[in-house]
Amino acid sequence: MLKQRLLTAIILIPIVVWVLSLSTQTVAYVFMGIVVLGAWEWAGLCGGWIKRNLYAFVVALVLLMLYWFWQQQLTSELYVLLLAGCLWWILALYWVLRYQQGQSLVPTSPFIKALLGFLILLPAWMALLILHKDYGWHWVVFLLVLIWAADSGAYFAGRRWGSRKLADKISPGKTWEGVAGALLMSLSVSLAYAFYQSMSLMAFFLFMLLCLLTVLASILGDLLESLFKRQMNIKDSGQILPGHGGILDRIDSLTSAAPIFVTGLILLQYFR
Repeated sequence: MLKQRLLTAIILIPIVVWVLSLSTQTVAYVFMGIVVLGAWEWAGLCGGWIKRNLYAFVVALVLLMLYWFWQQQLTSELYVLLLAGCLWWILALYWVLRYQQGQSLVPTSPFIKALLGFLILLPAWMALLILHKDYGWHWVVFLLVLIWAADSGAYFAGRRWGSRKLADKISPGKTWEGVAGALLMSLSVSLAYAFYQSMSLMAFFLFMLLCLLTVLASILGDLLESLFKRQMNIKDSGQILPGHGGILDRIDSLTSAAPIFVTGLILLQYFR
């Protein structure tokens, strides 16, 4: 399993970085394809009468509509979507906490879960576009590396020292030691990038705080997907990536981290 994960990562990471170095329009369509694949998998988590192909088609249409808004520079409408994504993850945190306490507030209705898929996938896609166009492709690379570092730190620290369960009712394999590993790895990445950007003292402090919040949000995204998978009694959202599971299994942390990170960056402009 570990060898498959490493091999897949070695192949995909250079491709992702190369794509990010291209135009924002190209990045928009590539990420659109990834989101549609994620939507196809999400439909499987909805269960019931939700058809995967139809759901993915509807998500693709909505993404094209959002991209049209983007091209028309209707930024206020797009920022509303970004804010909606951040508010959604606050609600998701409450659901995760209550589930761990033994009370499930997660909807079982396929229709409601299908709607939630829009709140999970679309704000993240829009956040990455804003980040790529307004801040530059290297900021997208930083966000991805931050999440990858946190994920790797959690994986290896959890395997080596993990004993205290983080949320055993949701994902028994995750531990507080894994969280510590994620925070330590992401801290080193954040420090390196902050020095690279030559930030002022105030900007440095706020940026480090934002990176901490982003990593915690990425852990929440992972837990929420695990919760929905547990509800459907499945292990992986798909098998498209050897050793990694499905698309959702790889972007679950990004779906929560991206809206939080980009919203925070926008707010940080007022402190420069």
